[in-house]
Amino acid sequence: MSNINTLIFFLGGYDLEMLTIRKLLEGVAPDSYYDKHLSWGAKASDYFNEINSCIDNERLPVLIELENDVDLTSDKAIFLNHHNEKSGIDKPTPLHEVFRLLKLPDDKWTRWYDLVVANDRGYIPAMLNIGASKEEIIKVRSEDRQAQGITKEEEEQAINAIKQLEILAEGMLTVVTLPHSHTSPVSDMLHPELGGVGYRNLLVLSPKEVNFFGDGHHVIALNKYYPGGWYGGALPERGFWGCSKQLRNIQAFLVNQIKKLNIK
Repeated sequence: MSNINTLIFFLGGYDLEMLTIRKLLEGVAPDSYYDKHLSWGAKASDYFNEINSCIDNERLPVLIELENDVDLTSDKAIFLNHHNEKSGIDKPTPLHEVFRLLKLPDDKWTRWYDLVVANDRGYIPAMLNIGASKEEIIKVRSEDRQAQGITKEEEEQAINAIKQLEILAEGMLTVVTLPHSHTSPVSDMLHPELGGVGYRNLLVLSPKEVNFFGDGHHVIALNKYYPGGWYGGALPERGFWGCSKQLRNIQAFLVNQIKKLNIK
């Protein structure tokens, strides 16, 4: 394991887990990280100069959910992520990995960390699996939306979008058309634990993105049929998938997938 004194952490796009990691670093190693307050989709090149300086000074950069678009190799940096091939219900999250790299004792791991990790891996169902109360779920989801920078206007737009949702595939697919790409207000407002009507599989169509939340079979099928996107979650059971393209036939593809697999 690397010497803690050589590590320099680089924070990726903001969500609740990223802010929890920042708070952990502030308390344990306040001079060992860079944070440019980035959004989802953050890249290593956002820290290009800082990473090069780190390597030149014989320090080891730890990239947290940053796309490696500068061709860094594993002997030059540590990459922490819980998306794409590194996703899964049994895979460690970046919070787990940072905790380990800092060599912190087990008694420093908290209930809040359990909730944050569950939320990151498997959303509300994963929090329910560890016995989260309704109050804990509301707090985690509220803080996650706040961390993502979701505005009051975007929340209100999500409410209006939900009023016009479509139900396809005999109730197995819910489709919401949203004027922005912040999907979490939609998924939160629809979830029964937060007072919503529920959904089995959810497709959110935005001007610049397409996002899906639901059965793991469909996540894998979407990633295979529409390469170049992102995916993660509590796979292989449930997860999410998305891409930054407009896909006109995606509704038909999902309806056919659901009928073919006949998962009920």
